[in-house]
Formats: sequence, structure tokens, C-alpha cells
Amino acid sequence: MNTRLNRNEARYVWDMNDVFNLGELAHRRRLDMHPEGIVTYIVDRNINYTNICMSACKFCAFFKGPGEEGGYVLPTEEILAKVQETVDLGGYQILLQGGMNPDLPLGYYTGLLRELKSHFPGVAVHGFSPSEIWYLCEKEARPVADILTELRLAGLDSMPGGGAEILNDEVRSRVSPRKCTADQWISVMETAHGLGMRTTATMMFGQGETFAQRMEHLERLRDLQDRTGGFTAFIPWTFQPRNTRMEMRETSSHEYLKFLALCRLYLDNIDNIQASWVTQGPMVGQLALLWGANDFGSTMLEENVVAATGVHFLLPESQLRSLVERAGFTPWRRTMDYTLCEEVA
Repeated sequence: MNTRLNRNEARYVWDMNDVFNLGELAHRRRLDMHPEGIVTYIVDRNINYTNICMSACKFCAFFKGPGEEGGYVLPTEEILAKVQETVDLGGYQILLQGGMNPDLPLGYYTGLLRELKSHFPGVAVHGFSPSEIWYLCEKEARPVADILTELRLAGLDSMPGGGAEILNDEVRSRVSPRKCTADQWISVMETAHGLGMRTTATMMFGQGETFAQRMEHLERLRDLQDRTGGFTAFIPWTFQPRNTRMEMRETSSHEYLKFLALCRLYLDNIDNIQASWVTQGPMVGQLALLWGANDFGSTMLEENVVAATGVHFLLPESQLRSLVERAGFTPWRRTMDYTLCEEVA
């Protein structure tokens, strides 16, 4: 399977292979792309600076609407304390994400970034998302490139792929109608790449979307990567329905692994695919390393969004490394752009 799959061929591969056969194909591709026997991971922490969000996505159990009881904006001192704790535990990056908070102007974001960099110049800030950026641009009535440039000058190092969910507007209008469209999400990412910013790409599947809509998502990512080469990794995970306003069955681990394998075959221009132990649990996350994934994500010293659905998986670095080793690989710390760090004994 050395030629690029199109959508019809992907459907055929999906239908004609069971989870084990497809996993074998994906694992072979993964070894072709990464023959070194290494599985990478990063030591970082998710910090949700606010949970106030006017998007009100049906799949989100974490947000509070503006003015709703329980909404917060973390004081800067508390954020700095969280970063210090992360550094003390060996972390060297923070994932900074919140929501579409109508009370926070651009100056809040640039001020927070400057504070973080003045106190922790060696800690990388992997922050915000295309959805947050698009909302900020609309609120400030300024172009995406201007907003991203100011954030970069203030200390933003890279951007995660949050808010992608499924890059199909029928799905988005059903589950997140106030959030940016698929084209707008892609536009923010393309602008970021054009400015020299590396980003990740994500996908949350299992929201009642069709197979064709899933493939539209992958096609959009692959097309953008052809144009820019700006994605360092792809992270697919499954929708967790508990405590949300969407009533549907939870996607099985069987379907997660099978679709993960198809992603590895289809996204031939994105080097790294991450296992989602946060939603699937450590053992299925370990299996994912044999179904196409070459990265084990983050130690995730703090995680709130998935936890709001009632799914609580924690993985200390020692246990993460043990899972990787028992799968037959060598664990290795990395940075966001997949530069390998000094090996940990």
C-alpha cells in the first residue's frame, strides 16, 4: 500500500478488513515511517484558564455559560503556581486552553503570555485553539494574522488543534453551531503555518457523524498538510457522552483502534499519530501503539475537560514508560515539534 488512498479506497479498506488486519497494515506503515523502535511522549500539563464559553457545544460537559454559577477565570497567580508545580515535576510545556469567553480581550491573552514567559522563559506555551482564535478575531474585528502575530510576540510557541471535532459543517451546525466553521478552522491553521507556527491536528469522532464525514475531516487535514507541512502530529479521540447534552452510545475501543489504523494509512503526510489513553484508558492506549500510533501523548499532570464527562485516567511518567516498554518500544521524551529530549534513565 505505497500509493495514496482516496476516499473510495479508504472505504473499501475499512469494509474489507477487520480490526486486526487493518491494525497490521497500519503498524507496518508506522514502522516504515518510524523504524527506530521509539515511542515519544511529552511531560506537560493542561491548564484551563477559564471555563466560561458562549459556544455551548452539546458535547462539552466542562463549560459554563457567561454569568452561570461555577464559571471562572483563573487568577494569574494561580496559573503561575500551576506552572511552577509542573516545572518541579519535570515538565517543560503547558497546554493553555479555555473557551470563547466574551469578557476577555486580546490584552488579557498577551498579558498572560508575557507573565508566563517572564517567570518561566524555558517553558513552552502550546496554547489556545483555532476556535478561540477565530472568536477573538471576530470580537476584536482584526485579521487572524494580526492576532496570531501579537500572541506569538507575547510568548505563544505553538497551537493545539482543539475545536476541530469533525470538520464538516452539517455535524458542526448540529453539535456546535456557535463555533467556527470547518473552513474557518482550516483558515486559522493555514495562517498559523504561514507565520511559521507549528500546530497539531485533532479529531473527535463518535458524535453521530457518517463515515463519509469522517473522511472529509481527514481529507481536509491531508490537503492542508500538503500545502503547508505545519502539522507535527494528529490526535484522534472518541466523544465521551456522559454528563453532556448528547444521548448516544460511547464509541467502542474496537472502533477506536480500527479507525486509528485507517488514519495512519490515510494521513501519509503527517509523521506522528498519538494514542489517546486519556479517553481509552492506559491499556487500550498501549494497544494503539500496535495499531499505527507512534506517540503516547502527554503525562498530563492535570486534565479537566475529559474528566468533566466522568472519565478519569491518570498516568504518571514511570507508568507511561512502563506501558511503552511492555509494548516492545523505547520511551523517549520529546518537545512539541518532536525534537527528542535527552533520554531519561
